[in-house]
Amino acid sequence: MTPRAKSARSDASDPSDPSAGWEAIAAEFLAARSDIGAGVARQWAGTLRPGGEVVDIGCGSGAPIALALVEQGLTVFGIDASPTLLSAFRRRFPGAPAACEAAQDSTFFGRQFDGAVAVGLMFLLAPEDQRKLIAGVGQALRPGGRFLFSAPRTPCEWQDLQTGRGSVSLGEAAYQRLLAAAGMRLSGSYVDEGGNDYFDASSCGR
Repeated sequence: MTPRAKSARSDASDPSDPSAGWEAIAAEFLAARSDIGAGVARQWAGTLRPGGEVVDIGCGSGAPIALALVEQGLTVFGIDASPTLLSAFRRRFPGAPAACEAAQDSTFFGRQFDGAVAVGLMFLLAPEDQRKLIAGVGQALRPGGRFLFSAPRTPCEWQDLQTGRGSVSLGEAAYQRLLAAAGMRLSGSYVDEGGNDYFDASSCGR
C-alpha cells in the first residue's frame, strides 16, 4: 500500500475492466497477500458495537482483513470487482453476503452498515471514482458508523507494481474535504507494520 515505484499516472487503464486489472493477476495476488493490515483491522473493530455489520470494499479473498473482523465478532459483507477473488471470499465465508461489482458503483446491498473498510483499494481508483466511493460510503453508514481506508497521507502518484496501473493518493487534506461532503469526519489514523497509513472516519449521521 505504500508507494514503491513513483511515476506519472498511467493511461493504460481499461474502462471495460471493473476490477482495474486485478482479475488478470488474481492467482498471483492470492499467493502473495500477506497479513499486513490485520492488526489495524482488529484495533479498529474494537470501535464498533459487538456483533456489528461491516462491508469490506475490495475484499479480495477475505484474508487478512475480513478474517480479522470476523474473528473480532463482526458480521462481514464482501464487495469485489474480481470474480476470481470474490469466489475465494465466498469459499472462505460461505454464509457471508457478497457482491461482484466495482466499488465506486456499488449499491452496498441496498442497506446500511455499522462500518466499512477499504484496505489497499482507494488509491487504485481514479480521483473521480475515489470521490464517488467516499460519497457512497457516506450513504451506506448508519449514524455513528465508521469508515476505515488506507492511502498515503501525502498527495502522490505512482505505478502499482502488480497491475502496472497508475495509483494516486489525494492526500489527507483532500480526503478530509471529501469525507465532510459525504457527512463524515476524520476521527483518527493508524499506521501498520508495513508503514501504510489508514484513515478512520465516523459518520455524523446527517
